[in-house]
Amino acid sequence: MPATAHKTILLVDDDPEIIDSMRTVLEGKGYRVLVARDGNAGLAAAEREEPDLIILDMMMPRKSGFLVLEKLRTRPEGLIPTIMITGNEGSRHRAYAEFLGVKDYIRKPFAMEKLLRAVDAVLQGGGQAQSKA
Repeated sequence: MPATAHKTILLVDDDPEIIDSMRTVLEGKGYRVLVARDGNAGLAAAEREEPDLIILDMMMPRKSGFLVLEKLRTRPEGLIPTIMITGNEGSRHRAYAEFLGVKDYIRKPFAMEKLLRAVDAVLQGGGQAQSKA
């Protein structure tokens, strides 16, 4: 059985094209993929499903990725490993995301191979992936 079997990834993003692309690639690698299209739905899904990893967009309707992270950090079980994706260029945002405990921070647009490397690094190693871009 592949190492990815039974690993669940929650995608939280409001862009249907990005969701579809990530879902196709991740499911192709054997991951179980759940989708939430805004921050409130993402927070509810994270608390209900306990995914192994969250891929979280920073800018979304209803609740930003930062607000989702802030809320998830307060769980007794701690923060679910999270990769933040964003179109935002600001280094302050990256610094805050890292302060909140994200495992990686990837700027859009990104190659799916880059996302897969980050996912593998987090799920296989459990440590920081930290992309340089």
